[in-house]
Amino acid sequence: MPAALIDLAAHISDRLKSGVASTSTAHDELTLTVARDKIVETLTFLRDDPACQFEVLIDICGVDYPERSDRFDVVYHLLSPRLNQRVRVKVTTDETAPVASVNDVFPAANWYEREAYDLYGIRFAGHPDLRRILTDYGFEGYPLRKDFPLTGYVEVRYDDEKKRVVYEPVKLTQEFRDFDFESPWEGPNYVLPGDEKGRRP
Repeated sequence: MPAALIDLAAHISDRLKSGVASTSTAHDELTLTVARDKIVETLTFLRDDPACQFEVLIDICGVDYPERSDRFDVVYHLLSPRLNQRVRVKVTTDETAPVASVNDVFPAANWYEREAYDLYGIRFAGHPDLRRILTDYGFEGYPLRKDFPLTGYVEVRYDDEKKRVVYEPVKLTQEFRDFDFESPWEGPNYVLPGDEKGRRP
């Protein structure tokens, strides 16, 4: 770990005490794992502390680990333009326990938290408008969970007789196919019917 990140990790851990469960680095960026109930306090500190100055929320995303009891990581990416540093903050949660909204700390979190709710089902307590943002009205399930089927549950099409869009259970017109070659430009390693006519004797 670079010396600057070691100093920064020590400074944050010293100030936040037990709120920081662990620190590590990935891609020359500091990663903090914090307690779920300390996320607002942690992000407020990272924004306001003179040694941190992480004033820009870049992203909030979810990561799904279905084999864990707390299956979701909620990951916050922050940027300090003044110090030219980034930090990643992670908390864990399950399908029912909400994570406190950080909308009052970073107003940009409004959209990102709605995305995480829509695509993973992660709940954020205190969010001013937690509803779906990307999927359609009446959409069932959470499409970025690893146990969500690749085909989804319903398909949408325009019905010419009813003159409207209809939702129907998914009907695959063919099974998923397993091709026997890696590149469509190279083609298969056997002779296709008709190819023998183009070969020179």
